[in-house]
Amino acid sequence: MKNDRRGEGSRKVKKPMEHKWGMVIDLDRCTGCGACVVACQAENNVAICGKQEVGEGRNMHWLRIERFWVGEYPDVRVKFLPVLCQHCHDAPCEPVCPVYASYHNPDGLNGQVYNRCVGTRYCGNNCPYAVRVFNFHDHEHAWPPPLDNQLSPDITVRPRGVMEKCSFCIQRIRRAKEEAESEKRLVKDGEVQPACAQTCPAEALVFGNMSDPESRVARLARSPRSFRLLEHLGTHPSINYLKGGGREHV
Repeated sequence: MKNDRRGEGSRKVKKPMEHKWGMVIDLDRCTGCGACVVACQAENNVAICGKQEVGEGRNMHWLRIERFWVGEYPDVRVKFLPVLCQHCHDAPCEPVCPVYASYHNPDGLNGQVYNRCVGTRYCGNNCPYAVRVFNFHDHEHAWPPPLDNQLSPDITVRPRGVMEKCSFCIQRIRRAKEEAESEKRLVKDGEVQPACAQTCPAEALVFGNMSDPESRVARLARSPRSFRLLEHLGTHPSINYLKGGGREHV
């Protein structure tokens, strides 16, 4: 009796991703200076909110720095925790979007299509990291002259009524990939730098291709100090944090 092998040849073998972008944040290096927050705001045309909006919890920052304390009194030290979109591989925000504005792209990023978003805010309510912000107001005139000249031409100014979040500066990723393709080569390790990682004076943020085991970010992610935020939820974030206790030289 012959074995029935019909259908085996039609099975698609899932190829490994050429790029799987991720980040490692060393909490031992972070000083809480806020340079990454300002750089993100300038690079991605994040709206400037006034005192009233911030007081109502309607700030537009894509990246925030949380404070926490370690040790026992009187030997208590303050530590800083940068929190941005974790670009989860099993993102809770994606299945709840009724218009598929929140999606997972082939590079492992959690994307957001602004001109598709209808502002239901389901994704923000379903995000356990509270890293999505809703644009409550029309911020097109938030940059009076000459501040409007500093707006980045690589990314749009979002209208009122859409959800916004960190994109790992996807415009920079696309530019690096297009340049590498035109030169018929691969994207080099460290060639792509989001605004936050580029600006950090302590080099606490390291960005790169997790699919390359020899990349700096992949080697740091294998550190015994590595952990992920709310890992027990099974969201499988693309951001690893390094807890205190030492520094790797990679």
